[in-house]
Amino acid sequence: MELTLLGTGAPAGLPRHGCPCAACATAVGDEARAATALLVDGALLLDLTPGAAFAAARAGYSLTGVVQVLLSHPHAGPAVEFPAGLPAPGRVPDGRELALISGHRVRAVPLDSPGTGYEVTGPDSTRLLYLPPGAAPAGLTASAEPYDMVLLDVLGRPSALAQLRATGAVGPTTDVLAVHLDHTVPPGPELHRRLAAAGARAVPDGETVVVGEYHAVPDLPRRTLVLGGARSGKSVEAERRLAALPDVLYVATGGIREEDPDWAERIAAHRERRPASWRTAETRDLPPLLAREGGPLLIDCLSLWLTDAMDSVGAWDDDTWAQGGRSALHERVDALVAAVRATTRTVVAVSNEVGSGVVPATASGRRFRDELGRLNAAFAAECEQVLLVVAGQALPLRG
Repeated sequence: MELTLLGTGAPAGLPRHGCPCAACATAVGDEARAATALLVDGALLLDLTPGAAFAAARAGYSLTGVVQVLLSHPHAGPAVEFPAGLPAPGRVPDGRELALISGHRVRAVPLDSPGTGYEVTGPDSTRLLYLPPGAAPAGLTASAEPYDMVLLDVLGRPSALAQLRATGAVGPTTDVLAVHLDHTVPPGPELHRRLAAAGARAVPDGETVVVGEYHAVPDLPRRTLVLGGARSGKSVEAERRLAALPDVLYVATGGIREEDPDWAERIAAHRERRPASWRTAETRDLPPLLAREGGPLLIDCLSLWLTDAMDSVGAWDDDTWAQGGRSALHERVDALVAAVRATTRTVVAVSNEVGSGVVPATASGRRFRDELGRLNAAFAAECEQVLLVVAGQALPLRG
């Protein structure tokens, strides 16, 4: 099957008309996107959007051969100008299959939100799945056969991609294309960086792709360290990197602080952001988790792990530190670093970058700063990717 993307943007397009935001201001050239619409082998049009006929003409195609127009949006989708000669737009009931005279078969996929998803099988037996904005399939089983291509709202609903991966509907060779792209992510390098972290890609409007043709995207790093200062956005960046993967275990190293409402508020905010499918473990015993087989780990954060480790060896007392506390702490750090080196799990860890600010006024503060710097450096040496987050912007240091 050949698939021409007449548009790849959100229903309101990108840039949005009259929107003054920075993302819309920079959505020019290939980063400007009309509302998503797909032309399959010139015979099937998925979603009828404004200017579809002109978009097809710009891509070198005509809509005169279209035998079926299907809508996916919860209602009629974006406002349209109905081109003369096209079949009337329709919708396939959930679970029903439609056979076209072109040789394509279309099955309506039930969703967990209003709208209709479509599984299209071509005359050559290749298969694609197309989902409307913000939707995920409902009722998939773990024995699902992988699609050749999946087109969905990767950035708006990463949990849908995680669900498809968990059931086998998205496999290692599935081409994942992001559509319904909106102004929530700056276009250009940042957009493509975030998609690559999810194992997906985006193409410009008007591009034709071949379903079943392999397209490499950057391999997902197995071990990543995300550094940043206070409120820099480092935890959000770490969570974002695993949002499209299944079976994630969130490892909270901070523990519970009685009678600390500010800490409770921070914990609640973190939980609110995380996908409901994620599990949580409150522990600082990291080496056994790293040694165990399983899904991805998000460790938040190494700074709190180090605080507990320094507490346990009496590192805050100068005499205890000099009489064995230092070596005891370094043994614990070495054990953690060795576990990271040996792990087969996907790991994203968060840590504070504290070495660029004011020199702490106390000996214990300087001790913590120095030991965290050493831990960050040793941990980073075992990671394929290291990021520094400043003012919400992720700067790659490695990978």
